Amino acid sequence: MSKSSFYLVIIFAVLIIIAGCTTTVEQEEISDQEAVEEIEEKEQGNSDSKEFESGEGESKSKDQQTEDNISEQEPKALYKVNETNWKVESLTESEKNIVLLTIDDAPDKYSTDMADTLNELGAGAIFFVNGHFIESEKGQADLKRIHDMGFEIGNHTMNHPNLKELSEEEQHREIVELNDLIEEVTGERPRFFRAPFGANTAYTESVVRDEGMILMNWTYGYDWEAEYMEKEALADIMVNTPLLTNGANILMHDREWTMEAIEDIVTGLKEKGYDIVDPREIKGLE
Repeated sequence: MSKSSFYLVIIFAVLIIIAGCTTTVEQEEISDQEAVEEIEEKEQGNSDSKEFESGEGESKSKDQQTEDNISEQEPKALYKVNETNWKVESLTESEKNIVLLTIDDAPDKYSTDMADTLNELGAGAIFFVNGHFIESEKGQADLKRIHDMGFEIGNHTMNHPNLKELSEEEQHREIVELNDLIEEVTGERPRFFRAPFGANTAYTESVVRDEGMILMNWTYGYDWEAEYMEKEALADIMVNTPLLTNGANILMHDREWTMEAIEDIVTGLKEKGYDIVDPREIKGLE
């Protein structure tokens, strides 16, 4: 073989080796890239799956969307207030005995403690508010706390007057100004109105209707009577009075002895077979 031929063979062999190395590197790079893309696809798939399961993805299941819609709905109306006797009546066929708990003159001194106790017992109630108790920062904080615990807030006038002794302009101010203030503090206008001393007027009733509120009175209460201004006596009469009947609209007040007795009152009512109505389930005005 000539020298020139020998050199050509050597050069050709070197070129083959270089080409093989290049192909191997390119194949390894392609393989690595494919592996990276496969990992990214898996991670994206896991992310989409987590978003779907947690309800945070863009494409929620129909069941998830239904649950979201239900959670945003108002509580179902199960009861109504009978304005001839002020009892609460079931809108469904039920043999259960029910009672409604209401607390006036809130939030003076003991309403938040009463709300805590009721919350622990799983008992709903309406807290009827006087405006002069929520003109201070503390009063407003107490009101918001009670509202945020899930209790209904009712209107009991700004200054607790006898509405029958006021002009129509004064009656209007007593009711509407308090609605405005309660809405400012809680974000909601009251659904219920109770006049101090139960003293409504024809004009008061028209204002209440215009404001979209349910007129409220009561069937019995005792905590303003001297002989019941004590825990044991009050708890006993509230549970054992002959006035306790199905649908009773029970009146209590922001008082120390009532606060002390309220756990025994609720426990006693339940032991006698009464369910405590959730006021949020009382039908509003149509």
